[in-house]
Amino acid sequence: MSIRVTELTKYFGTQKAVDGISFEAKPGRILGFLGPNGAGKSTTMRMLTGYLEPSSGTASLCGFDTQLQNLEIKRLMGYLPENTPLYTDMYVQEFLLFVGHTYGLKDVKSRVVETIAAVGLETEQHKKIGMLSKGYKQRVGLAQAIIHNPEVLILDEPTSGLDPNQLAEIRDLIKSLGKDKTVILSTHIMQEVEALCDDVIIINKGAVVANHPIAELKHLHGNASLEEIFKKLTA
Repeated sequence: MSIRVTELTKYFGTQKAVDGISFEAKPGRILGFLGPNGAGKSTTMRMLTGYLEPSSGTASLCGFDTQLQNLEIKRLMGYLPENTPLYTDMYVQEFLLFVGHTYGLKDVKSRVVETIAAVGLETEQHKKIGMLSKGYKQRVGLAQAIIHNPEVLILDEPTSGLDPNQLAEIRDLIKSLGKDKTVILSTHIMQEVEALCDDVIIINKGAVVANHPIAELKHLHGNASLEEIFKKLTA
């Protein structure tokens, strides 16, 4: 089991942002992580990646505890946060070489070339990141998340800012990555979930209100659309 979460809870002061959630994510299946703004999605993702310490509960990736074995987690995980931190004064290729070296990749130059092609950055690779559009910056963020060929991908709003053509290309990339990796993606876009995900978790006010394969979830709700189910469960 690639990702296992047990009774994960997070308080910010007296406010409970995540309320004892438990779930599992499997290799070869893409898990959509849904919820309205403020539901606790990004907080959960930051705890999964080891960037935020839970108030209680545990999370593990490929058997490694996210709090106790942080270095191992970083090696096997790729993370695209909602607002990707990028070095905007660096050139695209230069930045990805830097990221590749931090992971200790052996043939880093060829891996950078492969990754740039995979995310469609060939025409932009010699530009400074700060000069790129939001959509291309998002591609750079995705490139840094996959350059080390991680076993687990955690993507927070991965298609934010992409135009329709870019959207289709990145969806295809994520779908292909999901064939042999464990992928969790957070999004507000129901069409995104329909196009990409095998399973879905919906959280509301920090608690899990649905956790099923998409087809099973629809069946449980009288074959309603995912958007209708989401509205009903998060009202």
